[in-house]
Amino acid sequence: MTTFAPEVEQAIAAVRADVARLHAELVRYGLVVWTGGNVSGRVRVGDDPSQDLFVIKPSGVNYDDLAPENMILCDLDGTAIPGTPGSDRSPSSDTAAHAYVYRHMPEVGGVVHTHSTYAVAWAARGEEIPCVITAMADEFGGPIPVGPFAIIGDDSIGRGIVQTLRGHRSRAVLMQNHGPFTIGVDAKDAVKAAVMVEDVARTVHHAREAGPLIPLPQDAIDSLFDRYQNVYGQSTDARR
Repeated sequence: MTTFAPEVEQAIAAVRADVARLHAELVRYGLVVWTGGNVSGRVRVGDDPSQDLFVIKPSGVNYDDLAPENMILCDLDGTAIPGTPGSDRSPSSDTAAHAYVYRHMPEVGGVVHTHSTYAVAWAARGEEIPCVITAMADEFGGPIPVGPFAIIGDDSIGRGIVQTLRGHRSRAVLMQNHGPFTIGVDAKDAVKAAVMVEDVARTVHHAREAGPLIPLPQDAIDSLFDRYQNVYGQSTDARR
């Protein structure tokens, strides 16, 4: 059995619990069907990402059956760590994509993929979601970009995610003909982005059906993004 230092074991257990629990949020918000979609979380000890480990769900397991002990601990090549709980199962089919993101974007602590209806519809058209509502400016700092078409099975999707999001303010990408992937500082943050991208995808779709869209000025987008990311939700003391 593979063992780690006590502080690493504690961090792994916390990520296992978070990742197992957060899959229920994908169901709650109607972002997945059957066993599709996945959440992963990087293992950190404090602020240290150097453990080179992440946790992801097993492939093809019903959401009701997900539990911390059947989450799979992987290295950053996407290989399950032998002798750890869940390692007898196959990790998610998107594991290579998640691993590529973690290897090349050390600031990322969580990755989520869903098949949410409206975001997938934009991806099927290969069309970015334009930034025409303040909620988009707040959360994503601009349009939600489209990434290149890539086949599941190797790290091609991960390369497309990194290529599209590196240096971009958006925490979501619509992989062409596939669907949304989101990133975050941790798994919960990436799940929030997945919920929000479907919400804005639906709203902007309906708005465009009703008539021409009114673009937000870039200076307003910048101001809204800065406020939401750096001021919103903080206490008065925290802003001093």
